[in-house]
Amino acid sequence: MNNWKKVLQCLWYHRNYIIIVVTPIAFLPLPLISPTSEARCGYAIILMALYWCTECMPLAVTALLPVVLFPMMGIMKGGDVSIEYLKDSNMLFVGGLLVAIAVEHWNLHKRIALRVLLLVGVRPALLMIGFMIVSSFLSMWISNTATTAMMLPIAHAVLQQLKSTETKADERDIQAQAADNHAFELEDRQTKQDTTDEKGTVETVYEHEQTDLEESRRKAIEMKYDLLTKGMSLSVCYSASIGGTATLTGTTPNLILKGQMDRLFPENPDVINFASWFGFAFPNMLLMLVLAWFWLQLTFLGFNLKKAFGCGEKNDRDREAYAVMKEEYRKLGSMRFAEVAVLTIFVVLVLLWFTREPGFIPGWATVLFNKEAAFVTDGTVAILMSMLFFVIPSQLPFGNYGYTDEGKKIKAPPALLTWQVVHERMPWNIVLLLGGGFALAAGSEASHLSEWLGESLSPLQKIPPFAISMVLSLLIATFTECSSNTATTTLFLPILASMAQNIKIHPLYVMLPCTIASSLAFMLPVATPPNAIAFSYGNLKVIDMVKAGFMLNIIGILCINLGINTWGKAMFDLGTFPDWANTTTVKP
Repeated sequence: MNNWKKVLQCLWYHRNYIIIVVTPIAFLPLPLISPTSEARCGYAIILMALYWCTECMPLAVTALLPVVLFPMMGIMKGGDVSIEYLKDSNMLFVGGLLVAIAVEHWNLHKRIALRVLLLVGVRPALLMIGFMIVSSFLSMWISNTATTAMMLPIAHAVLQQLKSTETKADERDIQAQAADNHAFELEDRQTKQDTTDEKGTVETVYEHEQTDLEESRRKAIEMKYDLLTKGMSLSVCYSASIGGTATLTGTTPNLILKGQMDRLFPENPDVINFASWFGFAFPNMLLMLVLAWFWLQLTFLGFNLKKAFGCGEKNDRDREAYAVMKEEYRKLGSMRFAEVAVLTIFVVLVLLWFTREPGFIPGWATVLFNKEAAFVTDGTVAILMSMLFFVIPSQLPFGNYGYTDEGKKIKAPPALLTWQVVHERMPWNIVLLLGGGFALAAGSEASHLSEWLGESLSPLQKIPPFAISMVLSLLIATFTECSSNTATTTLFLPILASMAQNIKIHPLYVMLPCTIASSLAFMLPVATPPNAIAFSYGNLKVIDMVKAGFMLNIIGILCINLGINTWGKAMFDLGTFPDWANTTTVKP
């Protein structure tokens, strides 16, 4: 028995190596029995899908497999595959990340977070709303993981202070009650009875009552703040994931959709850009955020909104917890030139994104550059503005110019960003992941696999589009619980595009809700990095996350499908099958 146990342990420890070797051998009969280009491409996709789901190799390394497999299987030329790894969507991603790195580097995100929380207050429900608003807003522009990692320590410091002050205040209340209530003391003298334990120690009923009262109140406070800590931790990580869906650069799946749309449907009139995505996804994000707050409030704080929101003047407990946040804000000092410069570049970038091609009027890019073709894209703007971080100095040429914050003299102040900072913080692996997705889509088209899959799904034409959208959203939301959301969208979007072409529905009718649904990984700690961070911080059990996350998944899917069938239908004209979708031409 022990020998079998050791063998199983050994196999488990070496599972990654086993999966890497066994998987290609196990599926090798597929291209051998059916020596078609579709079967060969299917073999490559199955291999990558299993490697991505099991993470037996780093995700970015798996994303490089098309560079090897497609040329060796005769699906695509090596040069054609390699070109797929640096598209316009990758440039948009890099530009957006450079802005996020600059914001984090100068602590601008922390200043914004603390400022909003000081405005909101420290009452439990208001505090949860405040943390959810800040987390969702920040994750629209910086990574969900960075947002969660920054917000959770602040949340826990505030909750710890609230708990400490409430415990001390409760002890003072008990002591004051014992000292001031003379009637209680008189009754106590009449009813006091000496009791002797097994060792002969004399105790009084009064002492027992006092101890029991203190213990029960202490346990009540412990239980209250245990639930509050769980709720606050989950509210931060969930709102970070929800907030990331609101902007095109907020999370990687959004950019994958943009890239796949431009690649698979090259004739589309820039239907997905920063402004159009924001117009659809931002209201959807707000709706999900409000319902998520309501559900977490109900689950962890109860439905007593009057007690949760509080009323009247602040008490000592609120003032002391408020002081903690104020002290954290004070430590940041006054805004420096570097923070003002980063904030200015950030605001200008967002304005340029919104006005490049707003849709209802010609944008500045159309008037100045894009009269004949779409020369200027969102990626162009992102790289232009992010380059300014390497040009503008971090200090003005007066005052403390030429000295560091520690007073050390320097020849010249550094720029707002240096390449060393970018090199340390830039997740280059995501660039390869994006490229791997585009390469997969290109291989599927070149081998006619996507066309075959689309024809196989053509019986779905008899089902109403809204039902197809709902079922597929549910499927993607379930799949993304145990797989990277990037890998999920990379695998499914080309298939969904082919299906939409074959059953003659607008591609965005299924691709858009499924893309957002891939960010609804709320049920498991391993589903996303924000979930894992919250799990380690909040004394959570897996069942806590499953209970809260399951309902949020349902809420998210319903919100997405409500949006796609109402304002989304009007924005993208989803009721018709567009001419630009009726093509199999792939953009080179």
